[in-house]
Amino acid sequence: MTHPRFDKLNASLLTSELDSVILNPGPTLTYLTGLRFHLMERPVVLLFARDQDPAIVLPELELQKVASLPYKLQVFAYPENPSEWENAFRKAVQALGLDGKRIGVEPRQLRLLEFHYVKSGAPEAEFPDASDVLSALRLRKDAAEVEAMRKAVKVAQAALEATLPSIKIGMTEKELSSELVTQLLKHGSEPEMPFSPIVSGGPNSANPHASPTERKLQAGDLLVVDWGATYDGYISDLTRTFAVGEVDEEYRKIHKIVQESNAAGRMAAKPGVPCADVDKAAREVIEKSGYGKYFTHRTGHGIGMEGHEEPYMRGDNMQLLEPGMAFTVEPGIYLPERNGVRIEDNVVITKGGAEVLSDMPREIRVVG
Repeated sequence: MTHPRFDKLNASLLTSELDSVILNPGPTLTYLTGLRFHLMERPVVLLFARDQDPAIVLPELELQKVASLPYKLQVFAYPENPSEWENAFRKAVQALGLDGKRIGVEPRQLRLLEFHYVKSGAPEAEFPDASDVLSALRLRKDAAEVEAMRKAVKVAQAALEATLPSIKIGMTEKELSSELVTQLLKHGSEPEMPFSPIVSGGPNSANPHASPTERKLQAGDLLVVDWGATYDGYISDLTRTFAVGEVDEEYRKIHKIVQESNAAGRMAAKPGVPCADVDKAAREVIEKSGYGKYFTHRTGHGIGMEGHEEPYMRGDNMQLLEPGMAFTVEPGIYLPERNGVRIEDNVVITKGGAEVLSDMPREIRVVG
């Protein structure tokens, strides 16, 4: 039986300057094959060449995973003895006739370990960057992928709602983060979450990528919670900002501005619109309010099987939005040493506009 995702990659290779691609464990390998492997000391590589059945090199202990696949895969297994691993790679490379060919790689994913084994079997091959071909495969999500992300959003929202009542003044960021992770698991997230939750209060909330610390929540803090769940291999990535007790008027004001910026970014998202326009729409609201210099990052990034993938909502990105593209809209205002706000939603482009997958209240809520 043919595999639609193999066909999709084959069609992309036919119009590219690549003869093949090699993939090690990660989202693209899983997307293509449905197989999940950990990156470990024993290398696993999928070799995909134009108009041929793909090959996989893997340790013998992983053979059960490929025992009854609904598509053809040439399997080259090696034993525990590392001196025999190179031979398995050489056989796989020879089976696909890859020496002297252009073998595309994912620079952010392929390790030197796997690269050396493939190169030893194909010493005359070239190894160009295949990022464009491979990211295009996963760029437009189908209905099943969108449904998985929709569920990942529901799980994440339910988990945070269940966590909010436990928030108390004096609780540390780490304690709150631990409770949120517990609730994510209880509500149905896969254990491998897209990222560790960011829980940051007061001055720490002014750092967009803060890690939870032993700092205790205090009255007057803004509390940024950036979290997500994984469902069936697809992720959600959300942020809400809360008030711990009573907060100064300026902090309520910047929260309102970010809320309006988030809405403007979501409203700008539709088919045929450049990614840059989503960034500009959100940024304009914050700039007009006088806080432009405190919005220090792009408005959003693509989501799917990874927390960050294409397309990117940056002011210089003229890539046009198309149905099936999924991404975040997450403007923020960060006042150094004081407090910060970010509000983040997940959006999927549809034929007629955009669907916002997340609907948790965005207005400021008091906790603690």
